[in-house]
Amino acid sequence: MATSRRVSRVSSLIKREVSQMLLHEIKDDRVGTGLVSVTEVEVSGDLQHAKIFVSIYGSPEAKASTMAGLHSAAPFVRRELGQRMRLRRTPEVSFLEDRSLERGDKILNLLNNLPPAIADEDLAGSDSDPAPD
Repeated sequence: MATSRRVSRVSSLIKREVSQMLLHEIKDDRVGTGLVSVTEVEVSGDLQHAKIFVSIYGSPEAKASTMAGLHSAAPFVRRELGQRMRLRRTPEVSFLEDRSLERGDKILNLLNNLPPAIADEDLAGSDSDPAPD
């Protein structure tokens, strides 16, 4: 169990550090084209690989550009993590787009646009006897 606790600690530390880098240190203009936030970091059990999930707000073109900028900034991010964190080996980082917020919004919109299945008057009348003709 100590390993999973360590993995989760390393994961949260990477999330915090990468969030700070996105705000202040990554100078690539492509990364600034959309609002970017780190939603989750998955670190492998051996601490060799880190998948950094990011949510990007903007047009599809801005998202693609931002992802390209993040991929090119990955060596910088790894080097910075190596300097800031005290680990025997710095994990290889990869950026992945997290689309869960978009999927959630789409589902909410679909649910909000559903026609009511049962009208209120049907609910009120279901407890009493049918009305006589």
